Amino acid sequence: MTKLPKKYYTPEEYLELEEKAAYKSEYIHGEIFPMGDFEGDTPEAMAGAKPAHNAIRENLSIEIGSFLKKKSCRSYSSDQRVLIPTTGLYAYPDLVAVCGKPEFSDSQTGSLTNPVLIVEVLSQSTANYDRSEKFELYRDIPTFREYLLIDSRRVWVELWRKSEEGIWSLMLESKLLEAVIHLETIGADLLLADLYANTEDLPETVFRVR
Repeated sequence: MTKLPKKYYTPEEYLELEEKAAYKSEYIHGEIFPMGDFEGDTPEAMAGAKPAHNAIRENLSIEIGSFLKKKSCRSYSSDQRVLIPTTGLYAYPDLVAVCGKPEFSDSQTGSLTNPVLIVEVLSQSTANYDRSEKFELYRDIPTFREYLLIDSRRVWVELWRKSEEGIWSLMLESKLLEAVIHLETIGADLLLADLYANTEDLPETVFRVR
């Protein structure tokens, strides 16, 4: 993840800028981090997500959104901002799910505070951050119980889950398209082949079943 030249902002300043910005940015510890892959040194040079990343994100929305259509849980796409009040992180996960009534920081900013499931689609610029510091920050959300990571550069997923004792464990790691991911929080089973549909631009070797 690439950040703007170091300047510190208050949450109020960030939210005001975010309302007017042409691209989404995340906020942590007073700094603003534009989202996307940079092709230069300024936000104006920022490129959008790669086609495989977009395809996976769309597949996620379709698969999970359709499953939850008539259930008590609901999902939100990457346009839904999430706030972790204890750390002051404002973030835009690729997908989140809430069970029960959604809770927001306030009606003006509309930042979700009670997701049970967070999904991040990994790219070259965000993979390390999503796996490490961002995951650590997300864990301050009391309702957060499952974290799904999907690589957009190869067929590879990780599913982390929090136990009743509050301990996070790796529940699944797979590179097989026929593998099934069981999301306990929402009761859904997802086939990797469905999540990676329409990602023909990925190297063919990643689709081999070993």
